[in-house]
Amino acid sequence: MPEVRIVNVTKKFGKIVAVDNVSLHIHDKEYFSLLGPSGCGKTTLLRLIAGLIKPDEGEIYIGDRLVNDVPPEDRDVGFVFQTFALFPHMNAWDNVTYGPRVKGFNMEQAKTIGHEVLEMVRLHERLDAFPSELSGGMMQRIAVARALAAGAKLLLLDEPLGQLDAKVRNELRYEIRKMTKDLGLTAIHVTHDQSEAMAISDRIAIMKKGRILQVGTPRELYMNPQSIFVAHFIGESNFLEGYILEQSDNETLVELRGGLTVNITNTGMKQGEKVVLAIRPEAVTIEKGAKKKKNAFHGFVERVTFEGTNIRYEVRLENQDLVVAIKPSLIGEWFNTNEEVSISFPSEKAHMFTYPEVGLREEIAIE
Repeated sequence: MPEVRIVNVTKKFGKIVAVDNVSLHIHDKEYFSLLGPSGCGKTTLLRLIAGLIKPDEGEIYIGDRLVNDVPPEDRDVGFVFQTFALFPHMNAWDNVTYGPRVKGFNMEQAKTIGHEVLEMVRLHERLDAFPSELSGGMMQRIAVARALAAGAKLLLLDEPLGQLDAKVRNELRYEIRKMTKDLGLTAIHVTHDQSEAMAISDRIAIMKKGRILQVGTPRELYMNPQSIFVAHFIGESNFLEGYILEQSDNETLVELRGGLTVNITNTGMKQGEKVVLAIRPEAVTIEKGAKKKKNAFHGFVERVTFEGTNIRYEVRLENQDLVVAIKPSLIGEWFNTNEEVSISFPSEKAHMFTYPEVGLREEIAIE
């Protein structure tokens, strides 16, 4: 099954640069996701790989073959759309066997393939049903089956779960991953849903404004974001602005607004530099009353949100910064609105970044 290599690819639509000098290597049999906000270029990149549009610059390889000028039907690619894209006048069986028949397979071969893939997606008993008679989840499984029946070695999925309700979406995403893994396919999955990408991907590329900001496993992206935007877009982060006050061999002392100070694991930044600290809400400890200890701040609970497995606390600090702490709902004490508390976090759990030239608000904006 193929690997995919994208080398310095650019695609423009008039003055809009949809994909901006992107290079990417997707491994054989990998389940890979392109993740980012709407308009970041992820669907354009997928369509470039499929051959539905051509790059203005750069090269695209599927396996060892340069495919820039290869038509879509000759790329051995299966494309699954958000809108299902089934033939409404054909039943499930005819939709699934359409690809083999168009490719010139004889009827016996087409029938064998059709039965196999419909069994695989657990819809063999609905082979006579038309799309209008199927649920959204069933239609998307038929769309996947049609791609597999056509002999696709590379499966491209463009927001395939976007039109499904939450419960069906959660179930189907694991089914699609299992199918591709069982068949040894390479899959590239486009989504703007971070939880979806984190749940099913071997690796993820985070995109913004046509560029790739970071590529890594879900764990790498969450635990070690390389930019403020990634720290914001993957999961949730508290952002605290400050200046580097002084440095020692192991730690950096940062002064926050209102004269509050915090110790951070040394990052090699210069004294006096303006920085942004990113701290995950799960890394924040919340305790009753004011505490005098390292990296501890006094504040009052401004909002409490019960989220089932977790409780989300929003705490207004004495310098008026707002910090979110997320704690398991079944462990430890609960706190009330307006209650006086202390929040703290370990030095090594704070990620420090140079303050962006465009400002923090613009840097984390979802365009």
